[in-house]
Parts: sequence; structure tokens; C-alpha cells
Amino acid sequence: MALLTPLFAFLYHLPQVYKWLLKPYYIASLFMSIAFLLIRKTPGICEHLSTQREDGNSCDFDWREVEILMFLSAIVMMKNRRAITIEQHVGNIILFCKVANVILFFRLDIRLGLLYLTLCIVFLMTCKPPLYMGPEYIKYFSDKTIDDELQKDNRVIWIVEFFANWSPECQSFASVYADLSLKYNCAGLKFGKVDIGRYSEVAKKYRVSTSPLSKQLPSLVLFQGGKEIMRRPQVDKKGRAVSWTFTEENIIREFNLNELYQKSKKLGKTKGEKFERPTESVFSPVPEEEEPEAETITAMDTESKKDK
Repeated sequence: MALLTPLFAFLYHLPQVYKWLLKPYYIASLFMSIAFLLIRKTPGICEHLSTQREDGNSCDFDWREVEILMFLSAIVMMKNRRAITIEQHVGNIILFCKVANVILFFRLDIRLGLLYLTLCIVFLMTCKPPLYMGPEYIKYFSDKTIDDELQKDNRVIWIVEFFANWSPECQSFASVYADLSLKYNCAGLKFGKVDIGRYSEVAKKYRVSTSPLSKQLPSLVLFQGGKEIMRRPQVDKKGRAVSWTFTEENIIREFNLNELYQKSKKLGKTKGEKFERPTESVFSPVPEEEEPEAETITAMDTESKKDK
């Protein structure tokens, strides 16, 4: 079943995968992923390679190479069980194919291993996966605009993604977040993004760590009136992110987007009415500001009566 699920997902998204593979980044990654296969099977080259096969056929895999490939295939299947998008599935396959090639090339010839490893490092430093460029209803904030926009209208609820372009998790989540914005954006519910890899002060202010080890990228935070209502992933008392999967189903359920959308879309029709704040039953409780002491309230009431 673990093998069939990624296969069916790949076949379902095959037209979309085909478009990705036409991009230079994926074309280069594909050739690097099958490099060992090409060398081992190409006539005129494979005859000069060493082999441990009993029949001496150097144009076919020996038992150790098959063992390495099977082991890394099992790792890919385990890794893809947590993948949430087809981009992550394809990315995991490419990554572990390159790892397998490094091992196989070093085992075949240390010179080929060093050459392939150098190509992988150069490719990693010079080429980045293409960013999501599809349709979306998302406003991009800078360090100078985020506070003003969040506090502009207390009736409007914002869901803001804190991301970094260098994070593979953020890149994979981009299409999911864009799809949510297309489905749920309305007058009272808006979607925003801010690149905390670029604006480090924003990351400090909103307590989102940019460290790759923190597992806080991406972070989704729900705001109303500039105040945080809830966030995912949650952060414990020690500052560590609680493990959470950024699937569309999880986000809809945790942020209660269906109910929130029904309440928020009325804002455009009834701008004069006070927009309801999300109830405590919908979102996680947040600390409230302390109420004024009883004596202070009494004094204020007395002054107001004298004025009358």
C-alpha cells in the first residue's frame, strides 16, 4: 500500500509533473538522478566498467548495486509517507537518487565518485527549484507594511504565512496555501505572506525562528486587529515547534476555515455592523488583557454622572 499510494498520486498528477519536468531545473535533476543507470547501461561505456557479477557482464547491475538501490527505495517510500504535495514526492525521489548515485559511483571508481559529488555540490549552490507562480489571492508584506495592514481594520481576519525562500518545506507548501487563498479569501478573511528570511526583524517580533533546526518554517498565524489568535505549528515553553503536518485538510480543520469563511464573507455586505470576533470554542485560548480594578471603574462612573 505504501508503494501504491505514491504511484497513484504520480499518475493522477502526471500532466502537472510533465510540465515541471520541462523546466531546466528538473531536466538537469532528472539526468543527474539517472546518471549511474545511463553509464552502466550505455554500450561502448559499460564494457570498460568493473563488476562483481559472476558472469562478468559489466553492463548489468551486480548484487551489491541492486541491494543499495532496494535499500534507498525503501527509504524513499518511508519519506514520501509524510509528503503532502506532488512536489515533495518528486523532490524526495530526486534527492535519494542522487544519494544512491554518489554511493554507487564511489564504489565503482573513486574518481567518478568525486566527479559526481562535485557536480552535485555545484548544482546545489547554483540552481534552486522554481518558485510557485500559479494563481493566488495573497498579499505580500514587508517589514514596513505588515503591522499597518494587520491593524487597519479590526473586523478583518488575516492568516499570514511566515516563510523563507530557501526552505524546501515552504516551497512545497506554496501551492497548498495558494489554493486555500483561492477558496477562502473574502472581505473579512484575507491571506498574507512575509519572507522572514529577508526581513529578520519581522521574525524576531513575531517569534518565528528562521533556523533550519527549529522546524518553524513555514508558520501560519491567524490575526485579528493586529493581535495573534492562534498559530501552527505551536511552540512549547522551551521554544521548540510541536510537530504538525501542513496538509490542506489539517489547516481547514485547525483554523476552522469553513465556519470562519461563512462569517467573514458577510463583511462586504454589512460594513456598518461590528464584525464578530472568533469564539473561544473555535480557536485556542489566548491571554486576555487585565481588566481595570473595581475602584477605577467606580471612579470613572462617578465622573461620568457628574458630567451629565
